[in-house]
Parts: sequence; C-alpha cells; structure tokens
Amino acid sequence: MTETNAANPGLPTQPYRSALVSGRKPLRFTFAPDLAARRQIADALDLIDLPEFTFKGELSPSGRADVMLRADLAALVVQPCSITLAPVRSKLADTTERRYAYDYAQPDADELEIPEDDIEPLPETIDIAAVAIEALALALPLYPRARGAEFSEAAFAAPGVAPLQSADLKPFAGLAALADKLKKPEEPET
Repeated sequence: MTETNAANPGLPTQPYRSALVSGRKPLRFTFAPDLAARRQIADALDLIDLPEFTFKGELSPSGRADVMLRADLAALVVQPCSITLAPVRSKLADTTERRYAYDYAQPDADELEIPEDDIEPLPETIDIAAVAIEALALALPLYPRARGAEFSEAAFAAPGVAPLQSADLKPFAGLAALADKLKKPEEPET
C-alpha cells in the first residue's frame, strides 16, 4: 500500500530521506502504484484510465553533497480524444534526470537563465511518487487523437440565411484576384 501525499491529498507518496544517499552507493527505487493509487493519479491528471505505471531508477551521490536522480518511466495511459472524446490508448516511455544541489542558490530575476539541467535545492526528503507523477504529466500527449478523428467545418445559420464559411472569414483572400481585375492591360510602346 502506498502512503498518501500530504502536499496533494489523495495522491500517493514514496519519500526517501536525502541523508540516506551518501558515500558512493546509489539508492535504487521502484515506484509501481497499485490499482487504487493509479486510479487517484488518473483522476488527478484527467485520464480515463492508467492501467500500467512504473518509475524505476536510483538516487546517487554527486559531488560532495549533491544528489542525482535518474529514472525510467513506463506507462500505459487512456486519455479522451481531443476531438471526439473517444478513449485513446498511449504507451509512454521517458527518462527523468534531476540534480538536487546542497548549496543551491536561487538566482536573481535579472540573472535568471534557463539552466542546462534540472537543478533544485536538496530537500530533506525526496518524494519519488511526486517526481514520477510530474514526469508522467509532462510525458502525456497534449492532444491525443483517436484513429480517423478529424476536424471538420461546421456551418450553422438561422433558417433562410446562408451559413458563414471559413473562406468568408478571410477578407484579404480575394484581394489578389480583385487587384488583377483592376489592373489595366499595359499598352505596347511605339
């Protein structure tokens, strides 16, 4: 049974104390939530279902006091199609790397740049479940589409009125043709 996340009630948690990662020996972990926990995660991420989800990796020492997290995500998700709302199954595989710095200093707003890697301050405990759920959320397809689902043009109008088409909404589309009609034919020079 997975514990409940205090920061996000209803979501599972799997905390590890940062102090356990010391010396040269990595701390291996596997986050494989049970059916009830996967249901909670699916509800939080607006998924129809989350039949499979594992996040497996290790926390290893980096430098004198920093900690490196490396993990592989594997999941099978069912999302609603962005067009038809029909269920769309997607198999996901992704790798996550994060570095937790012991002496992390937040840069000033004027000096803020996009860092090369994900660097965060080293917390007292690292919640593997929270990292896994965030990695899953980032790996989800943004606009899942069911096979054969396509956008089509819908035209609505009151009875007796011609519906407005998308071509009617492009006021400059016909200007080139109009400009050609208005041009006078050039007269040959003599």
